[in-house]
Amino acid sequence: MNRADEDEYRQFVAARLEPLRRTAYLLCRDWHTADDLVSITIGKLYRHWRRVRAAENVDAYVRGVLTHAWLDERRRPWRRERSTDEVPEQADLVMPEPSLADREMLLDLLGQLPPRRRAVIVLRFYCDLSVEETAGILGISTGTVKSQAARGLAALRLLMTGAQSARGELS
Repeated sequence: MNRADEDEYRQFVAARLEPLRRTAYLLCRDWHTADDLVSITIGKLYRHWRRVRAAENVDAYVRGVLTHAWLDERRRPWRRERSTDEVPEQADLVMPEPSLADREMLLDLLGQLPPRRRAVIVLRFYCDLSVEETAGILGISTGTVKSQAARGLAALRLLMTGAQSARGELS
């Protein structure tokens, strides 16, 4: 890689590091694993930078690399480490404040979805990608994205109702 390409690569990574990290966290729900996924992603980007920057939508391409890195890690349970630490206190989180009152409950519910369905929900609604962009990143049809998004949202609504009922019983 020549000096100009490397400078361009560094600027790209510096500008998108935190959004990539937040997206990775939403996928895996662990900051350490999210950092690992981002490291894997930026390593792949460096090796294939000419192909990456030639992509029509570089951000979508990068999210695809990140999502595939996460799915690859999910397929290799023998390589995963299990984190036992608690999620950092709210003051330590880098994520912006969401409009939902109970972020932790939503993250727990999101974690109960199967990996592929969770990936569709994160890409469609957190990353605000179109059905077509999500399908391209995951390598599935647009119909599958639509059905997985609908099923994922329905499951989240059902889980949310159950969680709120359980919470009301405890109060």
